[in-house]
Amino acid sequence: MKKLIQGIIEFRKKRAPEEKKLFARLAKEQRPDALFIACADSRVAPNVFASTNPGDLFVIRNVGNIVPPIEACDTGMIAALEFAALTLKVADIIVCGHSGCGAIDAVKYGTACCPHMEKWVEYAAHEGGDLTQANVLKQLEHLKSYPFLKEIRLHGWWFNIEEAAVYAYDDKTKRFVLIDDLHN
Repeated sequence: MKKLIQGIIEFRKKRAPEEKKLFARLAKEQRPDALFIACADSRVAPNVFASTNPGDLFVIRNVGNIVPPIEACDTGMIAALEFAALTLKVADIIVCGHSGCGAIDAVKYGTACCPHMEKWVEYAAHEGGDLTQANVLKQLEHLKSYPFLKEIRLHGWWFNIEEAAVYAYDDKTKRFVLIDDLHN
């Protein structure tokens, strides 16, 4: 807690004065560029590795960056997806998985210590080479089951924690490619 409180104090003293105009504008409305669905893992920091500002991303985070298919989804996830699509009118949805994901480890090795996890990871990928990458593709398929998302572009990203590198799924090559190489 001490580190968090110190960070808030530092923000108020150093960054808040510089970003006052940005936050004044954001207080009136938000117009994020994309919905970013990420794992709740503390090592996955979308605003850091995407170099975005407050207001740029509408973020949903949960264990394993999982989006159940619409027929199995709870109202909280559906509400967030609806809000992003219908109210905020995001043009893009990014599902971002990552290396070393505990939820995917639960798929591979079981969930004895976390009984609620067993039900949750039923919606994760259970086959494929790199399961953390296969899971991103599985969640993209689940998103296609939501009729109100039909006009939104879907993207699959994968964050390699050790390399601090982001990979994007390339439909042409059917593999994840370093995002620098894909967009140069």
